[in-house]
Amino acid sequence: MATHRADQRLDERSLFAEYPFLPGSEALLEGEEVSVRALLEHPAYQRARTIGEARILAGAEDPRGLRDVSELAGAPGDIRFLSFLFARLVLSAGPTAAALRRWAVSEAKRSYSRLANVSVEELSEVARRLGYTFEPERPNVAVPLVDYVRLSVPIREADFRLASQEVRKGWVLVPRVRAARLLQEAVRLRLAQPLPVAPEVSALVREVEAELFEDLARRTPAPVARTGIAGGPIRPELFPPCIRKMQRTLQSGENLSHAGRFGLAAFLHRAGADFETIVDQYRGAPDFDESITRYQVEHITLRDGGRGYEPPECDTLRSHGLCAREGDPTAAVEADRARDPRCFDETLRHPLQYYRRRGGSVVERGEADATGPAATPGAGAPGTPGGRGRPPSTDRR
Repeated sequence: MATHRADQRLDERSLFAEYPFLPGSEALLEGEEVSVRALLEHPAYQRARTIGEARILAGAEDPRGLRDVSELAGAPGDIRFLSFLFARLVLSAGPTAAALRRWAVSEAKRSYSRLANVSVEELSEVARRLGYTFEPERPNVAVPLVDYVRLSVPIREADFRLASQEVRKGWVLVPRVRAARLLQEAVRLRLAQPLPVAPEVSALVREVEAELFEDLARRTPAPVARTGIAGGPIRPELFPPCIRKMQRTLQSGENLSHAGRFGLAAFLHRAGADFETIVDQYRGAPDFDESITRYQVEHITLRDGGRGYEPPECDTLRSHGLCAREGDPTAAVEADRARDPRCFDETLRHPLQYYRRRGGSVVERGEADATGPAATPGAGAPGTPGGRGRPPSTDRR
């Protein structure tokens, strides 16, 4: 459990050095104007570039934020800020958003390692500068209901559900460490948004940092999926809208909830996907970790001698905000943007039932599959299971 350290007010310069993502951090440069070309090429900023590259590669290799960037420790505030700016600029100009989102997770978790141990006053000040209201309510922190919902919805841990919190007159009271976790999410949301980069600037960055982008591509998992399926061909075009949206979310490098990660793995297993195909679905996740994902997919699919966990029913998916039957306006394909009338059939209650009715092949594993306790995978994994209950209907309509 994190322990309080002595309360102390950080002066603004120290605050910006610790949290370079805060608005106004450019004050660390003391009025010095640094052009993009100078930041990318001038010898005076070589140290900032070196540390910035280390931050980028640390995020690519370990989105959990556990890998130290040793060069940061002894760097003065202006160099720390420039290294951060360099990393964000380069990733914003990169060919894909996946690396930026992965780096955002890493930087946010690195910030959490400090935020979880600072005073309530420092927490509140960081929150205020990020546009949120965190008020000391010792020993807790009071967060406006609107801010709490905005920050907690993307968090996959069940402990953050609003129903589990203490709410008083529009304020949610949370322990200090939980408040730090909410701020971690605020940092991630901020850094996952690319900087507005003009086309000519983007071209310059890609030209100057071509070698770094090549190195980054080798280190960053690609959001790919294998097509080899044990027991027959899988037919993704017949998947229900919810499953297709889960796949698109991961392939675009965005976060997917624990319930979604679990539901996708369990569905693919029952649809006949082999182990490697299931693991590959998660490579685009911003917090993807190969070893943890493999462990969790094994946990989901090998239960009871390989029968695996039952995928969540439609009602459970809806309760987790994972239903896409009304269509996904962000989808590139028209069919995925449109409302799916099949999902409104009152007799349809399970995604596997949808898949089978459309002609997909479901691996029969018996009614016992739907019973038993739910799994609880950890961070970086496919996720926690959805609901239990009845097995999908065996009708083939």
